[in-house]
Amino acid sequence: MKQRAPLTLAAAAAALAALTGLAALTAPAAGSAGTAADASRMPVERSLLVCPAPSSSDIADTAYTAFTPATAGGTPAQGSARLLGATKDAKPVLEPKEPGKPFGATAAGADAPALTGTADGSLAPGWTAQQTTKVSVGRARGVLGVGCTAPGTDFWFPAVSTAKGREDYVHLTNPDDAAAVVDIKLFGPDGPLKSEAGSGENIRIDPRSGKAVLLSSLAPSAQLADATAHVTTRAGRVGASVQVAEEGVGADWLPAATDPAGSLVLPGIPADATSVRLVAFVPGDQDADLTLRLAGPGGSISPAGNERLHVKAGMTAAVDLADLTRGEAGSLLLTPADPKKTSPVVAAVRVVRGSGAKQELGFVPAVGPVGARATVADNRPEENTTVLALTAPGRQDAKVRVTASPGTGGGEAASQEVVVKAGTTQNVTVAPAGGKGAYALTVETLSGGPVHAARTLSLPHEGIAMFTVQTLSDDRSTVSVPRAAQDLSVLVR
Repeated sequence: MKQRAPLTLAAAAAALAALTGLAALTAPAAGSAGTAADASRMPVERSLLVCPAPSSSDIADTAYTAFTPATAGGTPAQGSARLLGATKDAKPVLEPKEPGKPFGATAAGADAPALTGTADGSLAPGWTAQQTTKVSVGRARGVLGVGCTAPGTDFWFPAVSTAKGREDYVHLTNPDDAAAVVDIKLFGPDGPLKSEAGSGENIRIDPRSGKAVLLSSLAPSAQLADATAHVTTRAGRVGASVQVAEEGVGADWLPAATDPAGSLVLPGIPADATSVRLVAFVPGDQDADLTLRLAGPGGSISPAGNERLHVKAGMTAAVDLADLTRGEAGSLLLTPADPKKTSPVVAAVRVVRGSGAKQELGFVPAVGPVGARATVADNRPEENTTVLALTAPGRQDAKVRVTASPGTGGGEAASQEVVVKAGTTQNVTVAPAGGKGAYALTVETLSGGPVHAARTLSLPHEGIAMFTVQTLSDDRSTVSVPRAAQDLSVLVR
């Protein structure tokens, strides 16, 4: 009889964590052999990211930045990471080597591909990548920024459009070796739109490749200024983001909004916004009545004339909030008008800076709290270029630590602890000492209530306030692993 070495439950769970990467392992349910108190947190051992093809413009310049936060004690790197084109024979575009230090690369023109990438070992926990594209002229001019994301199966995009003058493309990236099959459904002010000839169904994304789908082509007869897109997979998984170009206004990425929830936070609306338009959608069968508040530096106020929004089930609603911020950066808070009647909602805002021929647009989707830790890469050291907005939407103050990494070209990390008063939004500027090149910002929750965050990157061009806003989400760098009361031994004959 051959005996196999004892296998602990914790070791088995850790092995599963290594295989699943971003998937969270949870402690046993109440009443089972273990409890949540018996669980510990362990770093993930593998992370996967996908980035959409950056631009169709021949004059586009794209910067990629990848970063993994350093672990306590400065553990040496024992892992690898790479971003490469989403093709079978692609060469690496970016290969970070060390936690705590950002790495950058550039691409030019319309041939830059969608990217996929993995990070293993010490480079996996909290691995973040950002792509920022600048197009100086033309229909798609502007600064287009988007964080690379983990692939998934379900995405909500409120604030898309099929109107004349708008071109909204859903970019779908398949990182796997098997084909993915995707459905795209559109919902307007009167409910779902039927795609012509089933064009929104069974969209095949070949293995390790990307595809862009023009939303207006799914329902050519509809001219919707405000709509919601729902992207789901029938097979496989994809990364999904929407690239928006608006005639005479600019271009940017619209990331997926956080999952439907009764209360939402849309953080970091720029102080000088000249137009703010909120778009919301209720996926369920119960209407939603929402209270709108703007959390600014001094507290939360209700926007005059737009204190509430009624959203019918299955229909997209929109409201023009004009110059909502009025010179002070803020965050939009959506809560149920009646706490006893809660309907899950998805939402995003379209933001415009400037006026006339000098306009530029961006988007802020609803996002969850930063949780234990969240990071955004590709921040620039030039003055007034990078602004981090922190919002505490609840009734508790929150204390966070904001750390700026060294730049891609050198510098020393800098850190600052910030107390965000309940119901307020605080703008923070932290940069590395003597930093050169792009750097990363990491937000860690230390105590108090939840905090939501967004970073605005401004890269002005010829009098146009070109900008992009990226929200920060929990980096899910650890998984919950049950502790074993005893070893589990397996005998094999």
